[in-house]
Amino acid sequence: MIATLKRGVTNGFGVTFSLAKVIFPVTVIVSVLQFTPFLDWIVTLIAPFMEWFGLPGEAAVPLVVGNSLNLYAGIGAIVSFEFTVKEVFALAVMLSFSHNLFVESTVATRVGVRFSVVIGIRLALAFLSAWLIHLLYPGGEELAQFGSFQTDTQEVSGVFEVLVESLIRALSSIGQLALIVIPLMIIMQLFREWGWLDMLSEYLAPFTKLIGIKPNASMTLVAGLTIGLAFGAGVMVQAIKEDGVEKKDMYLSFIFLVACHAVIEDTLIFIPLGIPVWPLLIIRVTTAILLTSFIAFLWNRAERKQREEAFNYGH
Repeated sequence: MIATLKRGVTNGFGVTFSLAKVIFPVTVIVSVLQFTPFLDWIVTLIAPFMEWFGLPGEAAVPLVVGNSLNLYAGIGAIVSFEFTVKEVFALAVMLSFSHNLFVESTVATRVGVRFSVVIGIRLALAFLSAWLIHLLYPGGEELAQFGSFQTDTQEVSGVFEVLVESLIRALSSIGQLALIVIPLMIIMQLFREWGWLDMLSEYLAPFTKLIGIKPNASMTLVAGLTIGLAFGAGVMVQAIKEDGVEKKDMYLSFIFLVACHAVIEDTLIFIPLGIPVWPLLIIRVTTAILLTSFIAFLWNRAERKQREEAFNYGH
């Protein structure tokens, strides 16, 4: 038992260090940019395009802030303006697909998924969903009534203070990462050595089969669904090494989690905005299943075609 715990802790520190090398510099850079005119420039650039999705120009602010930082920052920006219920719902769906874009997409490279693939899928899902909501969502024209939501209003000025604040945020992110990843690595080690991982894989086999993923990637899916993309990446890295998860299954797992991760926290966080959260959850889960199943179908067909061509060439 003690040896198992030691191996779990060792793996946890190793994964934390590996991800910290990515998360720390990206968090510092994005945090510094928040205190520069850069984000304002981006907002000014994309604001004219908001009307394509039935949103006012002000909607660019929470989108830029949420994608640059996180959901909490995005929601803090939403409550700073007057939006209708329909507009808030559209923003919530968009931010649920694409938030904390730079950190989470950079972490994806540690798993072997291309940075451009993650960003492309997340942004495409966000804007497509907003367009469909604009066309199909009935009603919701009344102004949204926001509940209580705490936002960080700390004023920071001066190069030194900005740098210190950015470093504190980055170190805080690494601390949160360690607190989540290390216990997870211990749990994974226990599951693996006690045979529980095989039981979990068998239990989830019908679902993983539905989306074209082998059962041994089940722990990766569970981690991402519960704790999120960035933190769940630690479990994914370890799964590749020790659970024999193939590159194809890891890619499909990550594509699924790109559309649907941290489903409990990322859904409940929108309750104070006064929007229906069940449709938000259903949209994310349904999109993830359909998208992953479709890509798995195309991938499998391409593999079959390659095998047939190789067989015909050999004969």
